[in-house]
Amino acid sequence: MAWRTRVPDRPVDSATPRRRSPLAIPAVRRVLAAVPPPGRWPRHVVALAAVCAVAAGVYSLHGLTKLRAFRTGTYDLTIFDQAVRGYAHFRPPVVPLLGVTLDRGTDYLQLADHFSPILALLAPLYWLHDGPATLIVAQAVLFALAVPFLWTFTRRRLGTAPAYLVAVAYALSWPIAQTVGVEFHEVAFVPVLTAAAIERLDAGRRLPGLLALAGLLLTKEDAGLIVAGVGAWLFLTRRRRLGAAVVVGGVAAMELTRKVLIPLAGGRADERWYFSQLGADLPDVLRTAVTDPLRVLGVLTADQVKLDTTVLLLWPTLFLCLLSPIALAALPHVAERMLSDAPNWWSTAWHYDAFTVAILFLAGVDGTARLIRWLRRKERITEPERLGLLWSVAICAVALTLVPHRPFGELLRPDFYAADARAAARQEALALIPDGVVVEASNDFGPHLSARDTALWWDYRHRRTPWIIASAGQDLRGMIDDYVRDGYRLLFDREDIVVLRLGG
Repeated sequence: MAWRTRVPDRPVDSATPRRRSPLAIPAVRRVLAAVPPPGRWPRHVVALAAVCAVAAGVYSLHGLTKLRAFRTGTYDLTIFDQAVRGYAHFRPPVVPLLGVTLDRGTDYLQLADHFSPILALLAPLYWLHDGPATLIVAQAVLFALAVPFLWTFTRRRLGTAPAYLVAVAYALSWPIAQTVGVEFHEVAFVPVLTAAAIERLDAGRRLPGLLALAGLLLTKEDAGLIVAGVGAWLFLTRRRRLGAAVVVGGVAAMELTRKVLIPLAGGRADERWYFSQLGADLPDVLRTAVTDPLRVLGVLTADQVKLDTTVLLLWPTLFLCLLSPIALAALPHVAERMLSDAPNWWSTAWHYDAFTVAILFLAGVDGTARLIRWLRRKERITEPERLGLLWSVAICAVALTLVPHRPFGELLRPDFYAADARAAARQEALALIPDGVVVEASNDFGPHLSARDTALWWDYRHRRTPWIIASAGQDLRGMIDDYVRDGYRLLFDREDIVVLRLGG
């Protein structure tokens, strides 16, 4: 029975114009009539909403606790905060902190560093709450929103019970935990977009799938590699025209972004090129891969950390992701990381693994389904369908065993929630910094100032910035003395926290 909204009759003063209630508009009433009351929502909708809410709540709790305890960093949380604030105030996404650090000026655009115009979607949230905490919560919600797509895909392949278990395994997975632990990055959008693209394309819904891929291209300049990987999966699963078009589109978009759009924003095409061992640009690298594959193999295996990271990426699915062509969607991005000259890219300590985590879970589901079909044909085991449930239980167990060793394990320790031992001194020092000034801040103070001041990074270079606030231990006391000799006045100095003001 449809849920109907009754509009009560009201006496109307003939001298007063009658205001028409929105509920009296026929179109609004039809929409409301189509929405079932909460008690009649499908139980899976309620269950999935609960999983998403709990996941987002856990991620938010971790990030906001770190922010409150001054354990978040100026790099990179303040940078993204400045960019989104620009969008929220209908201004260019300038990041003075990064621009000054790189000697590019205070009007340096975030788009010149990494091409992430998708950050503009977060601007309306800043109209509700203006500050880095908004980014922490937004990322938590975005990570959780990948769950319905993973659940839908898994239910189609393995059934309902495995679908919930896979959703929980993803929510607890170490790549998500590690990214939550390093505050906010543009990768926040990637799991939900990759999961939506693959799930929708797998279901035969081309338009929403391609729209998700288009959104992916707006997250970062190298996201075209993931799009190209999705195209390779489509091509190998007998959707050759579409797959070829997606591969070409992904690579072309990446090259256009790197060589045209980033330079137009004030950056350089080679700014983030970390592949000097293999070539000067993408065509050079592809040429090297064809003519000298042993050289490429040598770079891939040159460091044990690369092998460890690769194994850790495959372990959450018990390596069954390797049985699925969907894994091809992750291959180009993983290869980019392992072929680079940047050790941070190989490590599991940062946020880079979150770019491919949803893809690998989807590949693990598909790989398990393929293994079940093969076993059924070969009649190797009785009731091979049970393998899907066993696998999903096992990957949940794997996710749980890794929790204590990754940032989510901090949530299990009471000391994680303890107030910062220098909280009173920190608040007193922050109160000395006026609103609307330019201030250099050490890594722990930047996020607490960026909502009201132009926060720069204190990197010990004497720029004559009007204000400086920093955690400065005994190893930095000589440097503080240098600032005082350079014309700064020491306004606050307690518990290794200092506030310096230029001049008076």
